[in-house]
This record gives sequence, structure tokens and C-alpha cells, in this order.
Amino acid sequence: MYEILEKKTLSENVKLMRIHAPLVAEKAKAGQFVMLRIDEKGERIPLTIADYDRKKGTVTIIFMEVGKTTKQLGTMEAGDKILNFVGPLGQPSEIEKFGTVVMVGGGVGIAPLYPIVRELKKAGNYVISILGARNKSLLMLEEEIERFSDEIHICTDDGSKGVKGFVSDVLQKLIDAGKKIDVVWAVGPVIMMKVVSDLTRKYGIRTVVSLNPIMVDGTGMCGSCRVSVGGETKFACVDGPEFDGHLVDFDNLMLRNQRFVEEEKHACKLLERRGI
Repeated sequence: MYEILEKKTLSENVKLMRIHAPLVAEKAKAGQFVMLRIDEKGERIPLTIADYDRKKGTVTIIFMEVGKTTKQLGTMEAGDKILNFVGPLGQPSEIEKFGTVVMVGGGVGIAPLYPIVRELKKAGNYVISILGARNKSLLMLEEEIERFSDEIHICTDDGSKGVKGFVSDVLQKLIDAGKKIDVVWAVGPVIMMKVVSDLTRKYGIRTVVSLNPIMVDGTGMCGSCRVSVGGETKFACVDGPEFDGHLVDFDNLMLRNQRFVEEEKHACKLLERRGI
């Protein structure tokens, strides 16, 4: 059992939890994820590691309440325990000194971007962070990411904070200004990663994306998380979750992510009937 040591509400439907999981924290690296199961009847879901503390033995997760399991998880409080918390899983981010890196985070995708930003800065890179969300209430970890960024740009769809517009607009302005960019990282909604990858492809800028397909076991056995990368089938859980954004078939990914929409709606209705 894994105890929830701390819980914070970051916005209306976004929660942060710090979990006591010393063995996971000991091995965790930026870019990896965990698979958790709340109880014996619960489903397994993947959540990216938003932070880790090896000394305290804690792993931080940040999630939006969108489906049955995340809504149920959101009702839990500090002191409650999660049945399964398996990880770290997936390949860690490639951390080295590239030069100038632009870190693009959208919505809840800002959370997993944070440890990558931190480690890339420690590796000696010039870090430019672009954080975007629909509105200011959905922005998160601004201070934490700014601490490890040489430049930070904020944008919102509605203009409630920072520049009004999309993260791709800010990236385009950096490119137009002649900023030399060695690598771009993009983490967030699939459509955002697709737009960023389409933009950087035109300029030959290497782009890394972190994919979030539907996972069942997280160890490469079920094949649910398969994605098409450069015409080859890859499993996001063991081959990723990070891939070359210029090679990913985003249209196929978006289609596959819609497979269980009706089932998820039904599960949420059953959860509501239970008063959760």
C-alpha cells in the first residue's frame, strides 16, 4: 500500500499528490511514469512522474479529473492509501548538453515537463520554457519551472495571463526572431504536440514529444498503447513515452485515443450513482 502524504488542489479539476513510494523514487528519472491502481476493483492508469525526492522517498503525481479513476483518485485525501503504484516505467528523457532547448508545455502536460526542464538546466543547457493553458487557472508550476529556465513565456487561449494565443505562436515568434534552437520538447494535448511538430519540421529543428496513448499494463504485453512512429509500430510504455515528433502519426494516435469514450462515460455515471 502506498500512502498519500500530501494533496493539493491546483485548479478546479487538477490535483497534486505526493506519494510515499521510496523504491520508485530511488530509481525515477525525468520523463518516466507510473501505473497505479486504487483498489482491487480498480483499473490501471498511467500517470507521468511530475517530481521525485529520493531522500524523502516520495513521488509526485499531477492529474486532471476526466475519467472514472482520476475522479475517484481526486476524492482521496492525505493519509489514504493506494493499492498499487508501479514504476518507474518507460524510457527516461535524453538528458545532455544540447545547447538551447525550448520546453513547450500545455495544460496538464506542464507537470511532466518540470523534471525534464530541471535536469536539462543542470546539464548546462540554455532553457527557454513556453507554458500554455486555456486560462490562467489551469496554469501550474510556473515558479518551479521559472527557477530552472533562462527565459519563460506564458500564454493562454483567452488572454487571462501572459500572451493571448497558443504555445505554437510563441515558438514561431522565437524562430522568426532568429533564436537558434537545438531541440524542442513538447508535452501536452496530442493536437498541441502535432501543431508544434508540424511547425518545427519546416525548420529542421529536432522535436521530442511525450505520448499519452491508452495503456492497460504498462509493460509492453497488451499492445494497447501502440503508436506509429516513422511507419513502424512502437509501444509507448516500453519504447517511449518520448519519440521524435516529426515521425509520429498523430492522426492515428488521436483516433485510437477515442476507443473507449462511451465506456468511460458509462463508468463515470456509475461512479456518480455511488455518490463519488
